Amino acid sequence: MRIKFTLLTLLVSFGILKAQSDWSIDKNHTNIKFTVTHMMVSEVDGEFTDFAASVRNAGEDFSGADVEFTAKTTSVDTNNEGRDKDLRSDNFFDVEKYPDITFKGKITKEGEKYFLVGDFTMKDVTKQVKFDVRYNGKIDSGRGMKAGFKVIASINRFDYNLKWNRAVEAGGLVVGEEVIITCNIELNEARG
Repeated sequence: MRIKFTLLTLLVSFGILKAQSDWSIDKNHTNIKFTVTHMMVSEVDGEFTDFAASVRNAGEDFSGADVEFTAKTTSVDTNNEGRDKDLRSDNFFDVEKYPDITFKGKITKEGEKYFLVGDFTMKDVTKQVKFDVRYNGKIDSGRGMKAGFKVIASINRFDYNLKWNRAVEAGGLVVGEEVIITCNIELNEARG
């Protein structure tokens, strides 16, 4: 009886371990973008082109998975060299002093909705955030498993000491306080 119980315990443990896996970001099919209001009448988009992420201990539906993300502030790109130089300066990201934007937390599931909950650090400020996540599912690509997500978040840049601004003559700010973050993420399951 004891041998059967031990064998059953091992099989259950193996099943649990097998159900959990590690995933890495597919940089060719992932983008980290942001949008901010300009002059109160239009929006400017940008992105970070140098980033890394990992998802660990992902169960069947990714609920409870550990997530770590880093974006290099020097890689900010708004398709305008002068604006990018200003964003890298101490007016905004101060890339010499703060080279990384980071996130460390978990994927959580409430009912059918997914969230990314954890510590988001930009410049010298870390705040706990809860980002909306759309889980697009998993697929066997024939060369391994892939999973897809869309993360949408809104942060106030003033909360992270990105406070440079000027008022426009009609009132309001040249650069809006709210920043919309949109990440389209494709993951590859680690083999092994």
